Amino acid sequence: MGGGRLTPRDREDIEAGLAAGLACAAIARRLGRPTSTVSREVARNGGRGG
Repeated sequence: MGGGRLTPRDREDIEAGLAAGLACAAIARRLGRPTSTVSREVARNGGRGG
């Protein structure tokens, strides 16, 4: 998927990636999104512990 907003599925995949201990860059590669998009989403929702 390219640009645009994150889907609920993208957010679930980010959450699963964080739980697996993946870095934002690795999660972004899996989703086909920019690393900055994933890192902003993580920060917006309380960081890695949130």
